Amino acid sequence: MARPGRPALPKPDLHPLIDTFLDMLTTERGAALNTRHAYWRDLADVSLYLRKERNIEIDKATTEDLKDYLKNLSEKTHSKGANTSKVAVRTIARRLSALRQFYRFLVSEDIRDDDPTSTIKSPKQGRTLPKTLSEAEIDELIKTAGQSRTPESIRLVCLIEVLYATGLRVSELVGLPTSAIDENNQFLMITGKAGRERMVPLSDPAQKALKNYTDIRKQFIGTDGQERQGKWLFPSRTSDSGHLTRQRFAQLLKDLARAASVEEDRVSPHIIRHAFATHLLRHGADLRSVQKMLGHADIATTQIYTHIIGEDLKNTVKEKHPLSKTGTDG
Repeated sequence: MARPGRPALPKPDLHPLIDTFLDMLTTERGAALNTRHAYWRDLADVSLYLRKERNIEIDKATTEDLKDYLKNLSEKTHSKGANTSKVAVRTIARRLSALRQFYRFLVSEDIRDDDPTSTIKSPKQGRTLPKTLSEAEIDELIKTAGQSRTPESIRLVCLIEVLYATGLRVSELVGLPTSAIDENNQFLMITGKAGRERMVPLSDPAQKALKNYTDIRKQFIGTDGQERQGKWLFPSRTSDSGHLTRQRFAQLLKDLARAASVEEDRVSPHIIRHAFATHLLRHGADLRSVQKMLGHADIATTQIYTHIIGEDLKNTVKEKHPLSKTGTDG
């Protein structure tokens, strides 16, 4: 989407096999729209580089062509200044992953005989622990959000309480249909990645916030928008989708963080999702149960949160243990 006041730039005319591949992701693998867009951006970047620098289309690229692209990407990212190495590694790894999927698709469809990415090694990525928030910071955000008691304030409290109670992905949260709530307001039925369904419970504070919000929810539906906006739990009169956008919710959280004196870069929908998982595990929740509520297909993805707890414990010992301050040897 173009920024306000700027015309939308025309999309580049990419090789039709890219669209064919993206259609396969959507129809056969159940990829979400955001996933499709992400693959398109990555493959578009590679395609445009190959056209300009190597004078070839992406379907004809060789291993050397792709290595040249990845080397150029690495050099370009590093040249922007310090603290970009991790970004560069993640970007390269993601682009290479998209290319692997694309060329495997071409091989499976007998469009190519070989996969030019098969001998390209992925860059090593150091383990980066996700950011999170303390329980006190979550409480302060909710308290600050509810101070004005306006419809917007009531909605924001509901969004945070539901997110913190369930650990939903932000796209799942803002795109909740009203039909996702059970008749007693105790559970949400979520359709996640690849169409996988899961049921997540709502905490008592989330149930209360949801009831307060549903009493004023109709104020967010325009007089002529009942059909387009009415089916969403968090409708919006201004968005094309008819519901609150991820970008708008993220901005509301940034504004709230400033008001609550919490660091802005530590407050986002995804970080509240991290807080949900971390706090549950810290209070003794079963890892498998947290995996199911988060909608992770692989429990290894959920295990990253156990490392956060481990780091917290190490920091506590370092800060509180008397021997850590004196340096006394045992």
